[in-house]
Amino acid sequence: MATASLIQDFDVSESSRALGLLPPMRLGRKLWAPMLLMAVMAFPVAAVLGIVRASLVADGDSPDTVALLGQLTTAVMFIGFATVLAAIVFAIARILGALRTGGGEIQEAVGGKVVTLNLPGTAKLMIVLMMMAMMGLVFAVIVHIVLGFVAADAVNDGNAGRLATISDWSTWMEAVRRLSVAVYLTSVSLGLATIVRVLRFQAARIRELAGERTG
Repeated sequence: MATASLIQDFDVSESSRALGLLPPMRLGRKLWAPMLLMAVMAFPVAAVLGIVRASLVADGDSPDTVALLGQLTTAVMFIGFATVLAAIVFAIARILGALRTGGGEIQEAVGGKVVTLNLPGTAKLMIVLMMMAMMGLVFAVIVHIVLGFVAADAVNDGNAGRLATISDWSTWMEAVRRLSVAVYLTSVSLGLATIVRVLRFQAARIRELAGERTG
């Protein structure tokens, strides 16, 4: 009875066969590795751009290129943050997919009804927050690329007012980055909470299956 009451605390679907992956889980299986690869590439590229910019500053050469590289380096770093955190969220979605299909296949193998946990609210919120964070970082990347070319022109023209405006915009984009990363980390936390809930459900379902077999 205790196990049955525990199962009733979850929002579930019953079927005769194991259910397949949901769209976010399929995306997680396909995209976690490419996102991680992009992050692994982005951070070294940003480091190289930073070294080149530092060399130009030390030599006092090409102030317009220095201004351009300053913005482009930040943009590439933003790409790194966006992709590495996206890889984590997609990996969580992949794990949830493996738990969903694996749990269903085990229940199907023992010959009982297949009870599948419906997508929890924490997982849905994880997806929404990830999309919001991704859009924030992509927006910041685009702005920094634009600011880089505008800054290079401003340096060539000696337009101090425009350079001050670019500096203000850069500060705002830093705030956008920090906020987006915080939203991303919240999304990751919700994903981990979802994994815990799925494991709790599956543990209860296994106990229930054992009771049905012995009964």
